[in-house]
Amino acid sequence: MFTKIFKSSLSSSPLKTANAGFSLMEILIALTILGIAGTFAASMTFERLHEGKVQSTIIQLQNLKARLQEYRRHCGIFPTSEQGLNALISKPTAGPDCKRYASAGYIEGGEVPKDPWDNDFFYESDGKSFTITSYGDDGAPGGEDKAKDFSISDKGNAGTAGASGAGGAGGTSPSQPAGQPANGPQ
Repeated sequence: MFTKIFKSSLSSSPLKTANAGFSLMEILIALTILGIAGTFAASMTFERLHEGKVQSTIIQLQNLKARLQEYRRHCGIFPTSEQGLNALISKPTAGPDCKRYASAGYIEGGEVPKDPWDNDFFYESDGKSFTITSYGDDGAPGGEDKAKDFSISDKGNAGTAGASGAGGAGGTSPSQPAGQPANGPQ
């Protein structure tokens, strides 16, 4: 009796009567949908990555500005373009002398940071004012969208470093070729 019931239930099994599997068209449609969703997710991820680098650049520029202002409180002037941002790490030997230079320098770690795109910041100063520029994703002056430049100066243009980029600020001095970092000797 048990064998009869078992045989009867096997013969009416939906697996035996239904066609199992997917057609080629169904598989292609599913792969296309997955590809579109993956492309959308990847583009959103890259956009967030770029936004993070922009925010990091703004923070770094503000921190460098604060270090330069501290240097000026001790020395009476900003480091010149020739002294560069390296003046924040070790006491400059050339140019105007700083008698109250902080013994540990003004940047922890003993290294001038690079921007989030792994490029040097460009520094321009006559000792009375300064401008620090990051040339952004492309590492070259000028540009729009993701290639936008970011800069900050002692004149309070932190907003320029934020939303709108450099707005034409240079980042190189007349005595220094364009595209050369003004951080002094490396």
